[in-house]
Amino acid sequence: MSALELQNVDWQVATNRREHHTGQFSSRDIILRRGQGFHMIMNFNRALDSEEGLNLTTETGPNPSVSARTKATFPVSRGRNTGSGWAAEVRENNGNALTIAIFSPASAPIGWYTMSLQISSKGRVSSMKLGLFTLLFNPWLQADDVFMSNQAERQEYVEEDSGNIFVGSINRIGMIGWNFGQYEEDILNISLSILDKSLNFRRDPATDVARRNDPKYVGRVLSAMINSNDDNGVIAGNWSGSYTGGVDPRTWNGSVEILKEWKKSGFRPVRFGQCWVFAGTLNTVLRCLGIPSRVITNFNSAHDTDRNLSVDVYYDPMGNPLDKGSDSVWNFHVWNEGWFVRTDLGPSYNGWQVLDATPQERSQGVFQCGPASVIAVREGDVDQNFDMPFIYSEVNADRITWIYSASNDSKKQNFVDTQSVGRYISTKAVGSRSRMDVTDKYKYPEGSSEERRVQQKALSKLKPNATFGPTSAQDFPAEELTPSISGRFKVNGVLAVGQEVNLALLLKNLTSDRKTLTVNMTAWTIVYNGTLVHEVWKDSATVSLDPEEEVQHPVKITYAQYEKYLKADNMIRTTAICKVHDEAEVVVERDIILDNPTLTLEVLDRARLRKPVNVQMLFSNPLDEPVRDCVLMVEGSGLLRGNLKIEVPALRPKERSRVRFEILPTRSGTKQLVADFSCNKFPAIKAMLSIDVVE
Repeated sequence: MSALELQNVDWQVATNRREHHTGQFSSRDIILRRGQGFHMIMNFNRALDSEEGLNLTTETGPNPSVSARTKATFPVSRGRNTGSGWAAEVRENNGNALTIAIFSPASAPIGWYTMSLQISSKGRVSSMKLGLFTLLFNPWLQADDVFMSNQAERQEYVEEDSGNIFVGSINRIGMIGWNFGQYEEDILNISLSILDKSLNFRRDPATDVARRNDPKYVGRVLSAMINSNDDNGVIAGNWSGSYTGGVDPRTWNGSVEILKEWKKSGFRPVRFGQCWVFAGTLNTVLRCLGIPSRVITNFNSAHDTDRNLSVDVYYDPMGNPLDKGSDSVWNFHVWNEGWFVRTDLGPSYNGWQVLDATPQERSQGVFQCGPASVIAVREGDVDQNFDMPFIYSEVNADRITWIYSASNDSKKQNFVDTQSVGRYISTKAVGSRSRMDVTDKYKYPEGSSEERRVQQKALSKLKPNATFGPTSAQDFPAEELTPSISGRFKVNGVLAVGQEVNLALLLKNLTSDRKTLTVNMTAWTIVYNGTLVHEVWKDSATVSLDPEEEVQHPVKITYAQYEKYLKADNMIRTTAICKVHDEAEVVVERDIILDNPTLTLEVLDRARLRKPVNVQMLFSNPLDEPVRDCVLMVEGSGLLRGNLKIEVPALRPKERSRVRFEILPTRSGTKQLVADFSCNKFPAIKAMLSIDVVE
């Protein structure tokens, strides 16, 4: 009888990928999920006899070893497999063809694997490579650390390849579309290569690969690698307002172009990103590898650099905000949550975990952040891993206003605000574009007894030897807190780029005495995280108030004043410092956001699979001057390959532009088209459109 030889192997790619929920990946590779069986058919030159044996070997990483669980050799058994490790069994024996079921452990490291076959026949052992496959986390499997039982949530947080991210400010919550695109060509390979470029892999590849069985570990490594600090990671951050040498972060439409650019450039950081760009990209990679994830926006997000649960904000006596101290409050900050169990902390901390790839503070010497259990944040358990004090502070810090006088280098505390930080914590709702508020997952209601209990607990863990003073407004003596006047900025009319900004400063005398105030006001254009760009307006006034009288002081800022200094954020910070008897009494501040003109997308045909579809963009120049250097960038997973860049002719004052382009849907279902229109007067106008693609 001739020696037993393998003639070919059929990996049953389509069937396995369908059963493993990986059919949407654009490559034809063998992509499997751990802990779940898959089938292959081996065709031999003859039937196997009972004396002959087959063994399989799977290996991952550069130095695979059995002890590190990155290598396994196991027999193809003829009976049922009951173990929890790698195993194989014959399912069908049709003469020369064997159908074999192969099982991976639910705790196997994810990544690229090779599989080889050893045949023992007639006292000889021959070995051959069967091929490569990719193993991912398995949210469909109860034994996997990332298991998510709810099907609608799994669909949203693992399979959905587009979404929206909330931006803006508490007065004006906005939304941008984002193309996650985790199934697009090469994105899975790039996502795995991010792990291979990490500092941990470079220092000790064998240990790093072995630890890729743990979503906590993978999530933390990715939070370091999506930013370029320390490790030449994917995106370079820039909050200066000047983006020469790269692109304005506001112009990105999604993660796909960023990840492809990083690979194409030889893994050099892509310039530039800000928080939602880091979060959108991390979300792509997490979903791609099989970790359920979502994008979270925290409005009035504290950046507390010294772990004291308070953020210091400074103004000069003329009403100018100052870049003093390293603390800040961002209008919004965007991070991610990944869904997995916390084997290190115990089951009460399972579920959503904060991961933040925006480089803000070092953790263990590297710009990385998380995973931090959202439940631990709500309970004030700031001593639990990882980076809990920083994340707790982002949603809970007190905001302390100081007046700083440079002439004698003195500062005076003006106000303690215990309520404004950590508002409207938001994420996209499951199955729709609407905003879901998750503030109650992060903290108890402001001013409730639970909230105060948690804050005391957090403070006592952060500063075990300190004695605590008052922690909320009602603990302060009344006279310290009751100013004699109140003030706020009110918006009059529309806020739109190209038009005059009309506000009113409302001042009210809260006492029964006559008051004379000196009011110093300024307006600065800013980046959303509070970076000051340029002063665009200032004014001073003396205001007399009768007892309990309220007056309005008009604030008018012309387009000519702010035009050159407005960034793509479209944000202006207005401040008024009101003094009675030369003592700063009240600081009034409001960040306003100017609306861009509307960019409209509309589908002109019924969208059918693999048939060209015409889409139209409409834009009207609202200005009394021409706009030029106009570019339309469009992308959408399943609707077009890569992205479309269309140069749009210059527009005369008030002129309307109409641009038609073609897309070619490759996947059915509801898909999202995202667009960015940029020109010399409007750096980043956004639009998104849902398109139903039918078979």
